Amino acid sequence: MILRENNPDYLNSFLDYSVTILNKSPNSIKEYNYDLAMFLKFIKLHYHLTDEKDFAKITINDLPISVIKEITLDDIHAFISYLATELNSKSATRARKVSTIRIFFKYLSAKAKLIENNPAQNLETPKLDKRMPKYLTLEDSKKLLEVASDEDNRNSERDYAITTLFLNCGMRLSELVNINIKNIQFDECKMTVIGKGNKERTIYLNNACMHAISEYLQVRPKEGIDYNSKDALFLSERRERISNRTVQYVIKKELRKAGLDTNKYSVHKLRHTAATLMYQYGNVDIRALQELLGHASISTTEIYTHVANEQVRNAVENNPLANM
Repeated sequence: MILRENNPDYLNSFLDYSVTILNKSPNSIKEYNYDLAMFLKFIKLHYHLTDEKDFAKITINDLPISVIKEITLDDIHAFISYLATELNSKSATRARKVSTIRIFFKYLSAKAKLIENNPAQNLETPKLDKRMPKYLTLEDSKKLLEVASDEDNRNSERDYAITTLFLNCGMRLSELVNINIKNIQFDECKMTVIGKGNKERTIYLNNACMHAISEYLQVRPKEGIDYNSKDALFLSERRERISNRTVQYVIKKELRKAGLDTNKYSVHKLRHTAATLMYQYGNVDIRALQELLGHASISTTEIYTHVANEQVRNAVENNPLANM
């Protein structure tokens, strides 16, 4: 939840603009607020405008627009350096904050006309680390599904359906918890989800998904459901729309029960798993995979081709004649 009273007026105006004009999702708005609050706290520290030593306790609602007008590209670079050296932020985290700062200053200069010059106009994105995504093997995926369907689990139908959708569709956590029953077209075996940037996309459901959803709907509570959760596909034991945290707990429990490393695998790694299995075994076109995963850029999807290429390399290197 965003506490608007903790923000200066120009930050709240930017958030309102992002909701109403840019049509950003609630998650994006929270990220914008978090990133910019951190940036403005740093500016107060950087400009010696506070005696507070605890970064978390620095207030920003008293930071006037006159200070924002003084910010230079060097100041922004100092913030990015602070993230890297003091907070050990990953390149992806720094890249997100750079993106947020760019949009913020573009709004202040070009839209709100609150500042004359845009210090972030030539701000570059940090080079991202190219790491191979972690994912479950086909055998580990089958093992996880077996654990999810354990009859000793009183929520087995629900948890099995959740795990099945993750491993077959590659959807994001936020997309899964926000599925409404009315979003599913049972006769056409497909459903719509709202992804990043509030973008709607279609996900096609295979036999495993349709069967798992149907089995769960037979035992899904019919009465006593929270009024705001009546449309939700997945419900918690309190008969409310299931939360991100509950889904994360469910998957972590299943991973542990399947003997898989919970420090290595997570909900998001199931998305990687689905994408990798579809690319490796489904003979899927990279553009089709991009569409299915809801990636804005093909370069994000191409990491899964690298996974396949790495396996080819390993196969060659493990040839018994390799060291002859």
